[in-house]
Amino acid sequence: MSSLYHPTVARLTYRALLGRRRALILFSLPGLLLVIAVAVRALSGADDQTADAVLGGFALATMVPLIGVIAGTGAIGPEIDDGSVVYLLAKPVKRPTIIFTKFIVATGVTVVFSALPTLLAGYILNGNGQQLAVAYAVAATVASITYGAMFLLLGTITRHAVIVGLVYALVWESLFGSLVGGARDLSVQQWSLALAQKVADNGAVTSEVGLPAAVLLLLAVTVAATWYAGRKLRTLTLAGEE
Repeated sequence: MSSLYHPTVARLTYRALLGRRRALILFSLPGLLLVIAVAVRALSGADDQTADAVLGGFALATMVPLIGVIAGTGAIGPEIDDGSVVYLLAKPVKRPTIIFTKFIVATGVTVVFSALPTLLAGYILNGNGQQLAVAYAVAATVASITYGAMFLLLGTITRHAVIVGLVYALVWESLFGSLVGGARDLSVQQWSLALAQKVADNGAVTSEVGLPAAVLLLLAVTVAATWYAGRKLRTLTLAGEE
């Protein structure tokens, strides 16, 4: 594992992700979730259906993929865009190590800024009634891992990674993944909801995908995206446009 994780690459990636502009966005989304949770609790009291709507409709369907876009694409995309990646690639660090390190950082940032606020919001909304707070926090965590891999891959294959990621997060996950039947089977949101369904009390959370299939799909997409991102980074040359 130590050969796959490089502390210097991790430190540089954390510094890039937590810069002034990105940090403002990263803090604003969970901040908005907590404001909504406090307001809803003050206006309607503890209600399980309302908590499920807020945690599922905003936290998991919108906030988590958006933070994944910011962290995943921001872990490597800007370095490729401005050409500074050449200095990183010139170092005696294996390119799969670079990708895996950035994946760990992007995933960690996404979990901190999505899963933890989701857990706190759940306790604010209904005191973890029917295990909703814990269930959605688990869903946010596993979704963060897969989103981190997916959006890191986007950052290595296109200069428009943020735009593509936002379209995916807002259109596919938030809209089609919630409303269109066939699209739900191919939604990270629904895969993660399968784990939330397992954790929550019976009937409190539902998913369109069974638990074994959801776990398999989450693992497959995460591994495949991380592997292919490493392979794409290998094709970058120091003499190229990047």
